Amino acid sequence: MLQSCIRKVTQQLVQSTFKPSYLKSCNRLTVLEQTWHKIPTAYTLRNMADDVTSGLDDTQVKLLAEECLLVDDNDKVIGSSSKKECHLMTNIEKGMLHRAFSVFLFNSNNELLLQQRADAKITFPGYWANTCCSHPLNVPSETEEEDAMGVKRAAQRKLKHELGIEPEQVPLEDFHYITRVHYQAPCDNPVWGEHEIDYVLFLKKDVTVKPEPNEVKNYVYYNPQQVKELLQRAKSNTEKVSPWFALIAENMLDGWWEKLKNLDTIKNHDRVTRLK
Repeated sequence: MLQSCIRKVTQQLVQSTFKPSYLKSCNRLTVLEQTWHKIPTAYTLRNMADDVTSGLDDTQVKLLAEECLLVDDNDKVIGSSSKKECHLMTNIEKGMLHRAFSVFLFNSNNELLLQQRADAKITFPGYWANTCCSHPLNVPSETEEEDAMGVKRAAQRKLKHELGIEPEQVPLEDFHYITRVHYQAPCDNPVWGEHEIDYVLFLKKDVTVKPEPNEVKNYVYYNPQQVKELLQRAKSNTEKVSPWFALIAENMLDGWWEKLKNLDTIKNHDRVTRLK
């Protein structure tokens, strides 16, 4: 990001200082010598790099400071970094990978709760997705590995934050850890993207939903056929569906939906499935 800013500023300085005819007649060193004193300091350029958040929703920008868990391709924790750094495509292209989760909540009619992400969201605003998608943070309660307990605590926290679902309605023992998937996807805004190992968590509950408007624009309960129709609308560009939900729905969800009465038959904790 900093190198990109340097190139951009230098190019703008050169173009504003010299006529095109002069630039053609002299070498690059001469141009650099005559513009060097005008190039901003590295400190200023770093501030310019931070302009990727300029104009974005203040509440969502504050959440970018949250510390996510960095992992290797096998989901071993190797460090941590801010939510902002984890979602910059410049870092993703260098291999930065973080841990995430996706909750799939089914009601007593076996319908799946979907949410439409708020327009204020930084990544994939206005897109339809599964019930809740977010990240465990680098805090003791959300880093516990046994039975994905840390991830379950994070999911419980975010269900309350995004959808107003009280923790008492979704106790930790009701979360079913199904499997993990690995995917990468850029956003419409090329500055941002996703690169995650995503824990898939199932819940079978009837709950009271009170969405937070800064997080969720709309929500629906869909049966399998309605999900298929949503995916078709996304392919015809009349709806937007998040890449992680589209990948899971197209590759795995139908088989899982059929086994809701016996989730143990679909659990796979040994493998990370790579989705493209």
